[in-house]
Amino acid sequence: MVTTAYTREEIMGYLSEIADPEIPVLTIEEIGMLRDVLITEKGYEIILTPTYTGCPAMGIIEEDIERLLAEKGVGPVTVKLVYAPAWTTDWITDAAKEKMRKYGISPPEHSSCSQAFSVGSSVSCPKCGSADTQLVSRFGATACKALYKCNSCKEPFEHFKCH
Repeated sequence: MVTTAYTREEIMGYLSEIADPEIPVLTIEEIGMLRDVLITEKGYEIILTPTYTGCPAMGIIEEDIERLLAEKGVGPVTVKLVYAPAWTTDWITDAAKEKMRKYGISPPEHSSCSQAFSVGSSVSCPKCGSADTQLVSRFGATACKALYKCNSCKEPFEHFKCH
């Protein structure tokens, strides 16, 4: 039974503070993983869509959500992972893409719904802006990123893959 009434907007506001553990300059809201909050007679259901099936950060994110909402007195809480529709880079806000760039990650530039991204496409270096870059590995530190190097400034960087 819900003990204290909170609005969907209040809970979404709380959850908008939770950082993505793999890209800590972004929140789960900015990256588009936070999909909804449902208020039912059984409590609060938080709807998330992982960026990838099997994303290793999901356990940490779920714990962060439960801990934050418990601190705010919100409960009971359940976290539900939803895989349809599948997460897409279209859900990343423009502000989040700029934060990625400043953090040193090349953000996705294409809409996954209208234009397929191919590995041979031009990827700009987030450090110097050059498009003279080269794919080093289709996978970076996480499955959602690829490893590149810049031929201009010679720096390695990750690119968040469009999907």
